[in-house]
Amino acid sequence: QVQLVESGGGLVQPGGSLRLSCAASGSISSINAMGWHHQSPGKQRELVAAITTGGSTNYADSVKGRFTIDRDNAKNTVYLQMNSLKPEDTAVYYCNLQGRRTSWAPVMDYWGKGTLVTVSS
Repeated sequence: QVQLVESGGGLVQPGGSLRLSCAASGSISSINAMGWHHQSPGKQRELVAAITTGGSTNYADSVKGRFTIDRDNAKNTVYLQMNSLKPEDTAVYYCNLQGRRTSWAPVMDYWGKGTLVTVSS
């Protein structure tokens, strides 16, 4: 089993900052990428940011310049620094891992349970 545990969500005022963390544990042979998606009520889950083992990053247009993703490969942990938060950033944020449980297993997506971020005055 692969477990992803998120932390760092909460209530913040517009313009504020939060830092999310996600630690992966369990049976993991290799990781291709880790990242964050978010989902608001009535909307589909969308990519926020992702980072590969090599350090390549990808961001949604809506968060470019405000959010930064980074990763500690030794700890299998990914972080999302969120600055200049807006009310429209309010959502449940899910950690995602793309990887293999064994060297011969297919690459699969694994998900955390999510952490709620609320941006409101």
